[in-house]
Amino acid sequence: MTWLFDSHIHLSDPVYLPEINLILKQMEFLKIKACCVSTDVKNSLETLSLSQQSDLVLPFIGIHPEFANDDLEKITELIELNQNNVSGIGEIGLDPTYVKNKDDDKRQVKVFESLLSSAEKLHKPVSIHSRKSLDDVFEIMTSYNTKNALLHWFDGSKKQLQKAMDLDFFVSFGPVMIYANDKQTLLSKADPSKILVETDGPVRFSRCFEMKSGQVSFIPSVIFCASKILEKTFDEMAFLLESNTKRFLGI
Repeated sequence: MTWLFDSHIHLSDPVYLPEINLILKQMEFLKIKACCVSTDVKNSLETLSLSQQSDLVLPFIGIHPEFANDDLEKITELIELNQNNVSGIGEIGLDPTYVKNKDDDKRQVKVFESLLSSAEKLHKPVSIHSRKSLDDVFEIMTSYNTKNALLHWFDGSKKQLQKAMDLDFFVSFGPVMIYANDKQTLLSKADPSKILVETDGPVRFSRCFEMKSGQVSFIPSVIFCASKILEKTFDEMAFLLESNTKRFLGI
């Protein structure tokens, strides 16, 4: 039986809390597993707690670049203590949107490099945030063993996509791909063995999604769109994505 995977969703976000039991039942019915990423220490603890409710929740813990001033020592300790329970490290990365001065920039880099080191040491996959920072992310990550690295919500150029493929990174595409020609083109240019799908919920999506927060239930629609672009059946695409995601997770 083929399992579907949401490779990047903030399922421990407070937005989902009122309906989390229903969401978990929905995941079981649809045969979907979710890589639940975290943003800071507090949210990482919430992610670990949620993963104890269901083995369909694959916990990723870390510090998002927006929260780079959070307690790095505490998150590193949390990763060490839970190394047998966490599926990966994330969401980590760089984002100049949240940089106001040189100190902010240095702090982001320090946190990113430190958590990459933790992932390398413990042989954990990483879920990378690279908005407006892909070239800097590439430069930093070439110093680490990044065989199991995902550039989530890939939004680079064709040249940067090729660079990602050359570096053996995974790239993921979400609901936007259903109505965005540029994302469809990027998907068509990616190595099929390095493609994953995600929702990045609770990000909201327009057009056919009517500005609803991303749900794991959107995943079949994303897979269907990808199957059409790559000229595969839905089942073929789902099987490919399952294989890719298991390689990313190292399972």
